[in-house]
Amino acid sequence: MSPLRIVYFALFVWGSVHPMWYFISWMSENGVSVSGMITAWHANPATSGLVWDLTIAAITLTLWILAETIVRRNWIALLAIPATYLIGVSAGLPLFLFLRSRPV
Repeated sequence: MSPLRIVYFALFVWGSVHPMWYFISWMSENGVSVSGMITAWHANPATSGLVWDLTIAAITLTLWILAETIVRRNWIALLAIPATYLIGVSAGLPLFLFLRSRPV
């Protein structure tokens, strides 16, 4: 495995674990409430801006993943879409780059 692929994988692990630690901490204090988490994401204009920034990035990444998958037939790269929406762009993007950079 190339050093760049190792870095992509390490970023995927970090981008999965670090945000989930905060989500799990919040849920342990507030219970499992999707509506409560969405309310917390929009607590002020700064957090709302960040949510919209990440939402637009996630949609863009999804379009890129779909376009690349159709052309390259690298179907395993589709795993980056659920990673993006269930964890975040910090997991989905490095996972996609890791899967994209493998020999096909």
